[in-house]
Amino acid sequence: MTALPELMPCFQGVVPAAIATCDAAGVPNVAYVSHVYYLDEGHVALSCQFFNKTRRNIDQNPYACVKVMHPVTLEAWRLDVKFIRAETSGPLFDEMELRIQAIATHTGMKGIFRLLSSDIYEVLDVSHVRGYVLPRASEELPPARLGETRAELRGLQVLSDRVSRTEDLAELLEVLLNSLCELFRVRHAMFLMHDETDGRLYALESRGYENSGAGAEVAMGEGLVGTVAKTRRLLRLSGVGEMLRYARAVRNEMQRDGASLHAEIPLPGLCDAQSQMALPLVVGDRLLGVLVLESVDPLAFEDWHEAYLNLLANQAALAIERLSEQPDVEPAPEPDRPPLAARKRVFTWYPKDESVFVDGEYLVRGVPARILWKLLSEHDATGRREFGNRELRMDESLGLPPYKDNLESRLILLRKRLVERCPDVRIVPVKRGRFTFERDCELLLESR
Repeated sequence: MTALPELMPCFQGVVPAAIATCDAAGVPNVAYVSHVYYLDEGHVALSCQFFNKTRRNIDQNPYACVKVMHPVTLEAWRLDVKFIRAETSGPLFDEMELRIQAIATHTGMKGIFRLLSSDIYEVLDVSHVRGYVLPRASEELPPARLGETRAELRGLQVLSDRVSRTEDLAELLEVLLNSLCELFRVRHAMFLMHDETDGRLYALESRGYENSGAGAEVAMGEGLVGTVAKTRRLLRLSGVGEMLRYARAVRNEMQRDGASLHAEIPLPGLCDAQSQMALPLVVGDRLLGVLVLESVDPLAFEDWHEAYLNLLANQAALAIERLSEQPDVEPAPEPDRPPLAARKRVFTWYPKDESVFVDGEYLVRGVPARILWKLLSEHDATGRREFGNRELRMDESLGLPPYKDNLESRLILLRKRLVERCPDVRIVPVKRGRFTFERDCELLLESR
């Protein structure tokens, strides 16, 4: 009998499994299963969602057969199982529900595409299905990634050392994502900061994408990022494309039956992502942000990634907390500046929705927009160029929370948006807690 741990790639959810059951009269029924969860050497768990016929059969006859497939070799394996119990709460149920809810919110099926129970089965026998695919030169599965643990541990040590040496939030985020790409072979990564004033997350830094996505927002509970932020639990998804197709097929069927569903939320980052992992950055009971890794490889992230990178996420969260509490320094005298070029930029402030447009195109909204309008207005009225974080925190008109205001992250976002949309106007850090407002154009300010 094949040992169940040898089939770990089959339990990643890349290839849908199937379960065959029979009722008391011996009438069979076969249903597809999106994911078979490995529990231990003798048990697996299946998610019960829409299995009305399967559930009735199991109630009459607890024995079933589950077919799983290796996502690389496409070899099939048969698990003879016996139903033990159904759990509707607890750690296992929460873990399985977290995965399902991330897909449900992404496809606009929150509250409809949901987990009813975690069904636990005892595995009585495991057998290789011969002849399912053409024979290979060797019947053995691809070798495990042995011998790389030391390199991975060394990578974690190097990354941890780099993070601990950073002196400001912008440098920390840059070092964090660059090191992930260099040391852990990650090609696509992003960091989203949690804004406690409106309960949303906004993208601050990214690597590997065509567009930086700076300023992109995700609501709590929406998709992978929002689900991880809301639950504050790490989540790894494999075979994302298969799960989305499965969820959308159910969605289409329910729409044909007249169900009213929410609009689908666009998936941030890679449009063809097959693997995703999101890690919450938490200090105490406070959520600081979410780190997201993506890949077009459905088996890009493994169990060791969770253990290693969760340690990194914890250290990064502490570093963000430390850098957010550093004191400001006193300003230096401002030097004289040469005359500006004749080019003109029109900045428009819309107080109703607190947004700023530049030359008729959206730039930024919310607290970063209020900060920008303050800088523009004061510079236009007095010619002042240097500003400090302390004075921004003391300005009640900006609406910053009195505690843990995330001012540094808002300035990073504002700086990136200006680089992308209006490079003639810049916010340039000069020392800890201070920055200069620079421009290579004339400014025209208007309020509507």
